Amino acid sequence: MDLGIRGQVALVTAGSRGLGRAVALELAREGARVALASRNRENAEGSAAEIAAATGSEVVGWRCDVSQGEEVREWVDRAAEHFHGVDLLVCNAGGPPGGILDTLDDDAWQKAFETNLLSVVRLVRATLPHMKSGGRILTIASSSVKQPIPGLILSNTMRAGVAGLMKTLSEELGPRGILVNTLCPGRIATDRLKELDRQKAERERRPEAVIQKESLREIPLGRYGEPAEFARTAVFLLSQANTYVTGTSLMVDGGMVKAL
Repeated sequence: MDLGIRGQVALVTAGSRGLGRAVALELAREGARVALASRNRENAEGSAAEIAAATGSEVVGWRCDVSQGEEVREWVDRAAEHFHGVDLLVCNAGGPPGGILDTLDDDAWQKAFETNLLSVVRLVRATLPHMKSGGRILTIASSSVKQPIPGLILSNTMRAGVAGLMKTLSEELGPRGILVNTLCPGRIATDRLKELDRQKAERERRPEAVIQKESLREIPLGRYGEPAEFARTAVFLLSQANTYVTGTSLMVDGGMVKAL
């Protein structure tokens, strides 16, 4: 299948590692020209160089902290000027820390809001002036959109807000021919997942291997997903092969979430 991505311009935030990097890599493999962002300039530039070398596509990496509105605007404008427009936007950010209501103060809530919800608003707002009809916007959220995860109240709250935002934007941007979707990873084998497993093991004072074994029992496929599997789904939703899927929150979770 020709995904129709070759030559298109894709912006990917938090693209130097984890799911963001996997999506940036898969887009570049399909021939997209990619601008990826990271809070660390060296990580952004290094990942971009590695992806470019592996794929032959033009990939640039620049620093951007998506919790900072001015940095978001400058990054998007810089990428749009460099590539003469934007076709695809992937909104991604590292997950907020774990915790329950009693353990998190106002500063933690504010930081999660700015990093994981307001960042999406700012990214979309900054990108739309550069995006023509036929564009695609994808947000990477979490399976907690459908089924809240114990001990992750910040993520549960902000990710649900993102899903509501994206559903609304699908209506507002549909007449402009822009498709808008939310992609929700389950337990995908990234450093973030390893850290969450470690924190849960420490909190419950149980071996990490036991925590992982319990998690695997909840997944019908019996294993954690691979970042590349997630990325292939993301690239389809971003592609011109997708012509009628918009306003959806799609799980990539091996069947883990039990909600209909």
